[in-house]
Parts: sequence; C-alpha cells; structure tokens
Amino acid sequence: MSTKKAKEPRPKNKKKKAPSAKALLESGRVAYMAGEFNKARDIWLPLAEAGNADAQAWIGSLHANGDGVDVDDAAAFAWYLKSAEGGNTQAQSNIGAMYAMGNGVEKNAEEAVRWFERAAEAGDAHGQFNLAVLLSEGNGIAKDLAKAAEWYRAAAEGGHYPSQARLGHMYSTGHGVEKNRVQAFLWLSLAAQHGIGTALNALEAISNQMSSEEKAEALNLFDAWRGRTAANAGPSRIEPLPG
Repeated sequence: MSTKKAKEPRPKNKKKKAPSAKALLESGRVAYMAGEFNKARDIWLPLAEAGNADAQAWIGSLHANGDGVDVDDAAAFAWYLKSAEGGNTQAQSNIGAMYAMGNGVEKNAEEAVRWFERAAEAGDAHGQFNLAVLLSEGNGIAKDLAKAAEWYRAAAEGGHYPSQARLGHMYSTGHGVEKNRVQAFLWLSLAAQHGIGTALNALEAISNQMSSEEKAEALNLFDAWRGRTAANAGPSRIEPLPG
C-alpha cells in the first residue's frame, strides 16, 4: 500500500463577478454628485449604448446641462428619446418638455401632450403637472379645467409644490373644481411652506374668509399631509411651463 500523500487539487481562480447595471448606475450617480462628470459619463455611456434606459436618461441629462460635455439639445433629445421609448418616465416628461419648447426638436404641442400623458399615466409628478398646464391652456389638447385639476391633484398628492399651489388656487376660485376654502387652505399651505410666493399671497386672502371651524379642519389636514415631498434622485428635469 502506497504511503504517498495524495495531491490536493489547487483552488481554481474565481473570476471576479462584473458589477450589475444597478451598481454601475449608482457609481455613476455618486461620481456625478461629486462633480466628476467625465467619470460619470465613462460609467454610463457603455450602459446607454447597450440599451439601458436609465443610463440613456443620464447621458441625455449631461448633454442638456453641459455637464462634462458641450450643451447639445439635439444630442440630449436623442438620448432622452431612446430612454423614453424604453420606459423611463423622467425621460418621457423631458421629451414632452423639449417638444413644448422646441429644444433639440421642432416645436410640437401635440407631441408634447402625448409624451406628458405617458409620463403622467405612469405616475410621474412632473409629467402630471405639465399635462395639467396644457389642459388648462388648451395647448395641443382641448381645454379641460376639470381634467387639469385631476392631474394637478395627482401631482400635488405626490408632493409636487407648484401643483399644490395650482390646485389650491383652483379650489379658492372654483375653476375646474367646486369652490372649497378648506381644500384651498390645505394645498396653498403645503405649497407656501416651500416658498411658492403666489401661494403665500392667496393663502392670506383665503384665511380671511374662513370660519374658525374651517381653519381647524384645514390645519388637521395640513398636519396629515405635511412632509410629503416629491423624490428627485434621477436625471435633471426640464420644466418648460410656469408653476
């Protein structure tokens, strides 16, 4: 019987696992927030070229804002469009904004409405707000104040301050909704706490018309809603329409 010790197999070198797309996107975001725009671009561009909608939105944002590259509206539009078609709601809202303003593409109110609708229906507060503005004006779509109020409310409930101000004004005047001082006070107060100037002025006027019971009810609602804010941890927003 052999007394030689059997050779133990050498451990195989394990290949390092490549970082996930999610991890790379976050690495790019960290670099971007640190002002390292070229580093962020180098991380995002291969993902964007491979069809990642979130990376495409970030690359569009770099071109729109001139972060690490020259401002190029046409390039921004092209990347945002790829991202929007891939389902990124922020990009959908930005494409709507670019069509509304004619930035990087020929101005087209109907196309702006179409993209704002896609973003709004997917729950994007900025898309909801911009769609409501166009509905209020009858720009690219039939004027419909009641529908505009519905979209303002959807965005307002998501914490979008300009939408809160607009909705409060509508409740104070009875445009698109039934006049309601309690609801007007609620939404104007929420907007005013974030420095929306028009809301501050309107809030003072509506307060002078309210009974003590109405004020108590409105303050209870305000306490329940205060602190709800719209998240913004993604590519920059393009806001063409006044808030």
